Amino acid sequence: MQGTIAIDRLSRAEKLRVMEAIWEDLSREDSLTESPAWHKDALAETADRRKTGQVQLLDWEDAKTKLRKRRG
Repeated sequence: MQGTIAIDRLSRAEKLRVMEAIWEDLSREDSLTESPAWHKDALAETADRRKTGQVQLLDWEDAKTKLRKRRG
């Protein structure tokens, strides 16, 4: 493929810059991206579970820590 980047040769910082540039480019056209129908259902289910106290909100840093512990 022409223009392919040898990702394995990039430093971590370079990989992050490339990823951020791609995300920024995609975000400019977010109106062209339609969420799948199941997203609406999943959000509604989460909101219902929150209202009934079945789940609690976590600070973003706490959530990341919890997820990292799951990976072992």
